[in-house]
Amino acid sequence: MFGYRVPAPDEAMLISGGRRGQGGAPFRVVTGHGKFVLPVFRKVRFLTLSMCEAEVAETCVTKQGIALTVRAVIAFKVGNDTESVVNAGQRFLSDQDQMSVLTGRIFAGHLRSIIGSMTVEEIVTERQKLATEVLETSKTEMAKIGLTVDSLQIQSIDDGETGYIDAMSAPHKAAIQRQAQIAQAQATQASVEAQQEAARNQAEYSRQTAVVQAEYSAQVDRAQAQAAQAGPLAQAHAQQEVLAAQTELAERAARLRQQELVAEVVKPAEAEAERIRLLAMAEAERMKIQAEAAASYDRVALDRMIIDQLPQIVKEASAGLAGANVNVLNGTDGLGEIAAGLVGQGLTILDSVRRNLGTPDPEGASDKNGDAGRPNSGKAGNGRVEIE
Repeated sequence: MFGYRVPAPDEAMLISGGRRGQGGAPFRVVTGHGKFVLPVFRKVRFLTLSMCEAEVAETCVTKQGIALTVRAVIAFKVGNDTESVVNAGQRFLSDQDQMSVLTGRIFAGHLRSIIGSMTVEEIVTERQKLATEVLETSKTEMAKIGLTVDSLQIQSIDDGETGYIDAMSAPHKAAIQRQAQIAQAQATQASVEAQQEAARNQAEYSRQTAVVQAEYSAQVDRAQAQAAQAGPLAQAHAQQEVLAAQTELAERAARLRQQELVAEVVKPAEAEAERIRLLAMAEAERMKIQAEAAASYDRVALDRMIIDQLPQIVKEASAGLAGANVNVLNGTDGLGEIAAGLVGQGLTILDSVRRNLGTPDPEGASDKNGDAGRPNSGKAGNGRVEIE
């Protein structure tokens, strides 16, 4: 629309003519929206609000008197507030490129000031500290011209041909090189060990593979051998089972025949032997009884015969006294003793015959007549008989 102007998002529209702006500024600031501007009576200019860059390459002398060339980059822009836009518009609206030039010069001066109060070691090792101090010291000055600094980066620090920085870094370089060599040696050792381990693993894998292959081949050979022997083995097992069955059948037949023989021969023979043994025992018992009866009869007959012969024995004994010289000391008593002695001798002879024939004595015979056979021991009263 005619007379309606709109600034870009990164621009500030400055309208001069008519009433003044904020704080008595010679123009009004419009950002973020459009506005009607009367032609001829109003004049419109635009101030960039985008980021700008300034480079600094300044030779500075340190606290130790060593010259250092410092290179830095500053990122800045016009502030977003109206006051910053007014300050920057009044200074750079006709030549906005001067913002970078002026910013570089301002920071160069602050760099020389701050580096002059620091040593090389501090500058090299504490770059962020250097940048922070430069920003802090330049903040007020930059705000006066409507600019704000977003960042300051120290790109490089060079001591030229003095070699101070190199000398300062030599121990560190040596330590680093030594550590690098150690690390390289360790890496080499680790690599060699890894190669050796890989070789051992490969050898072990090859060995295991060979073992597995050998076992597989052995299993295949055994399977083939078993397959080849399966037929003969099956036939042999079948024959063995047939022989076992035949053997068992023969054993059963033998046991049956043995039982038949026991029933047909042994049992009858045992029964016959038992019958004969019983008959023999009976016969032996009969004969024993007969023998005992015969012996009893013979003993009775012998006793009878001896008794029958006893008078004759006594007679013969008395006949021996016919020519003997007999002295009777006790008269009639002595004669009785003589007769008693002759009878006792007869009984003694009878007892001797019985013992020789195995015939037991009648109970009390030897006790009653024990002294009868001793002709010189007979005594009666006061009489005594002597035979010469």
